[in-house]
Amino acid sequence: MSTVNAALIAGPRIYLAGPDVFHPNARAIFARLKAHCERLGLRALVPIDAEHDPVDPLASREAAAQRIYESNIALLRQADGVAANLQPFRGLEPDSGTVFEVGFAAAMGLPVVAYGVPKATYGARVCAALGCARDASGAARDGASGMVVEEFDQRLNLMLARSMVIVESAEAALQLLANSCLARRASISAGDAAQPTAKDT
Repeated sequence: MSTVNAALIAGPRIYLAGPDVFHPNARAIFARLKAHCERLGLRALVPIDAEHDPVDPLASREAAAQRIYESNIALLRQADGVAANLQPFRGLEPDSGTVFEVGFAAAMGLPVVAYGVPKATYGARVCAALGCARDASGAARDGASGMVVEEFDQRLNLMLARSMVIVESAEAALQLLANSCLARRASISAGDAAQPTAKDT
């Protein structure tokens, strides 16, 4: 059996990104997501800080932070796709750590499907929260800083919105990733089977 086919049999690996790691019921949330992955033929990759106590009494906080960073980067490198909870986190924006992971995944060419995103556009949400005024050019500027508010009719900052697909639930995100990853793996498997072997030469 080739290395490619061995990987295909194992099922696509999906990294579960999001601020759920901070939730008081984090373990239960990830258990539910992992169970749903299994039903879809996926393997869940859970951030290290969700499954283990990140605070080692014998290590410094800096050492613990580095361990979590390196462990989660290693998991992202193993992933075939990312399901990202981009709900507003302590403000109008998603969790910054999750945003970093989305960018990392996009740079690796991985499919990213997000959920938890408010339906209103980013510009509308900023103006509703901070108050906006139009300048002479017609651009919206927020009432707190006077900075221009981006208005591209996207539900998130455009660099996020254009790098992913946004759906309405974690289950929908995992279903879409299952469809995408399994179809891609079937294509790879067919291509691998078509490659000449030593017996054919």
